[in-house]
Amino acid sequence: MAQTNQLIEALKQALKAHGKTYVDVGLHLGLSEASVKRLFYQKSFSLQRLDQVCQMMDIEISDLVQQMNESGTGAISRLTLQQEQELVGDPELLLITVCVLNRWTLEQMLEDLDIPEPRCIKHLVRLDRLEMIELLPRNRVKLRVAPNFQWHENSPIQQFFLQKLQSDFFNSRFDQEQERLIVINGMLAASSNAVFQRKMEHLVREFDELNDDDAGLPFEERWGTTVVLAMRRWRYGLFNRYRKTDKSTDI
Repeated sequence: MAQTNQLIEALKQALKAHGKTYVDVGLHLGLSEASVKRLFYQKSFSLQRLDQVCQMMDIEISDLVQQMNESGTGAISRLTLQQEQELVGDPELLLITVCVLNRWTLEQMLEDLDIPEPRCIKHLVRLDRLEMIELLPRNRVKLRVAPNFQWHENSPIQQFFLQKLQSDFFNSRFDQEQERLIVINGMLAASSNAVFQRKMEHLVREFDELNDDDAGLPFEERWGTTVVLAMRRWRYGLFNRYRKTDKSTDI
């Protein structure tokens, strides 16, 4: 019953975030506002009706469950600009942050990194002050942010990636067993673009779930793995000289 309550609360929050009211839900389900209020009060949504309400907001039930789980853990999904700026302003702190987000212990950091223990602990204290972790006795760490938190648009971390990491990341043939590069191209309507972006978000959640599952494996059986998913309206500049100036089609 507790999970049902959490799911209904997540549904209420989603409706509020999308600017939807009980009246909107009623119109979509063919019910009166009073009937909709009764559904929420009694928490008597069928799976079909729950799916219909999610469709009204252009989301899926899995999106709702993810929102419920994030609310339940209290994990911060987005850093403040001040937090981002402090991280990119100190490369050593950023490195420790990446290790922490990948659930390295202090002992594993000391074994792998050429950073003295006092400095490692100092960085952990800074992360605790930044409210990204809770530093526990014996320097154990409890995460307060989601391992794959979202960047702000044009934020310090996004700029750091674009300026310093992007070229290094793509400096590969992507032909090894654990590497893959896929480039696809087509012409999508705005609605199809939105559908594909939701599927990208689902893939991110699957990655997070696998990451959580593998956290219990021995340290030597896990490797740092980075995935870049990108989608945008874009035209290859090399083709510009072949285009008419008034042609707006992106290919």
